[in-house]
Amino acid sequence: MPKKNLLQTSCRTLKPWQLRWILNWFPPLLFQRIRVQEISNDFLLVRLRAKHSLWNRNLNGTIYGGTIYSAADPIFPVMYWQALAHRGLALQTWLMATEARFVKPGASHLDFTFRLTSAAIDSAEEELLRRGKAVRTHSVVAVDQDGAICAEFQLVSYLRLLRSGDKELSGF
Repeated sequence: MPKKNLLQTSCRTLKPWQLRWILNWFPPLLFQRIRVQEISNDFLLVRLRAKHSLWNRNLNGTIYGGTIYSAADPIFPVMYWQALAHRGLALQTWLMATEARFVKPGASHLDFTFRLTSAAIDSAEEELLRRGKAVRTHSVVAVDQDGAICAEFQLVSYLRLLRSGDKELSGF
């Protein structure tokens, strides 16, 4: 079983405003017109918007499905990464699997609200310390300006403690 104090030396922590700034300038989000609007101080809440624009419009004039998917893709793993890094755990996280259901075309801006609970973070931390890895599944929906659901996602995040000799991989 890994010891928490051995993992504290290489975890990279960011402040919510720093992470928001980084994500808003991250090219896969920036060029799709996806903007992070809010990140809570404990990294348990992220709100973002996929803006409907000329740059992400499909042939029907609605938001391209790839843009909607891009908005959902990285957020839960990043939330786990930072919430657990602030607890002293050095880990890698990534999106392992996704189930997407596009319900109706996104003809306006789409809003996403990603939520984790303290209990989810506690459970992930306990499993990481016990097994060295954890898999977590969460849902998020894309909601248009009229409040209608345009897409639903089941997102599976993979979390793994850094092993001896591993370097923290981060695009930031």
